[in-house]
Amino acid sequence: MPSKPAISYRNVSKSFGALRAVDDVSLDIAEGELLAVVGRSGSGKTTLLRLVNRLIEPDGGTITVEGRNVQDIDPVALRRRIGYVFQSGGLFPHLSVADNIGITPKLLGAPAAEIVARVDELIELMQLDRASHRDRLPEALSGGERQRVGVARALAAKPRIMLMDEPFGALAPLTRDALGEDFRELHRKLGLTTVMITHDMTEAILLADRIAVMRGGRLLAQGTPAELSASSDAYVLELLRTPRRQVERLNALLRQGGAA
Repeated sequence: MPSKPAISYRNVSKSFGALRAVDDVSLDIAEGELLAVVGRSGSGKTTLLRLVNRLIEPDGGTITVEGRNVQDIDPVALRRRIGYVFQSGGLFPHLSVADNIGITPKLLGAPAAEIVARVDELIELMQLDRASHRDRLPEALSGGERQRVGVARALAAKPRIMLMDEPFGALAPLTRDALGEDFRELHRKLGLTTVMITHDMTEAILLADRIAVMRGGRLLAQGTPAELSASSDAYVLELLRTPRRQVERLNALLRQGGAA
């Protein structure tokens, strides 16, 4: 692991009233790593993510991005250099696909011709048809297409870091699986550092290099899927039981099919 992580949390805490959403979390995310943060609703996953780009400010502790304390970086400038993908895609409904993707480069003052070229490049990178998708509004897209456009928009300003909040959670299983695999390949190809929030341990195991498990605002465990499977923590083992049960059921059903 590099000596200077891409993102570092040191004793970070955040409360909303009496609720301690993030409780003394320390975590390093290496450059080029895809980290999945897993836990049930209310475990603090999304709060942890939003602290990175200062959508939420911590009550205590330090967060650094590429070696700099985020408190020393203008929040707007910080958000423009970090890609952010929402569960619903978060597209502007009144803007076309091309205008949604091009909005950050436009805000950054990129020349019009450069924006057009970048938009076309990203539409193709997301495996969408340029001619038929460029001028469509979000309402004319499928869920999977909307999410691809959301990823393209997050990549438009060429960020090195991507934050993804349940990016594939609202999609049908086949679409979700295909988009997850495509993003994993994109992450590798572009050399990104990605933090992905998910409640689905199967998705985390299939896509991530490492997994961080949150519960009640605390970081309960972190490691590769193999390292987590050796954990003695009951909650971690419970989260891992679902993918294992799915594999066992699939294998049993496939054996039955073979015997028929």
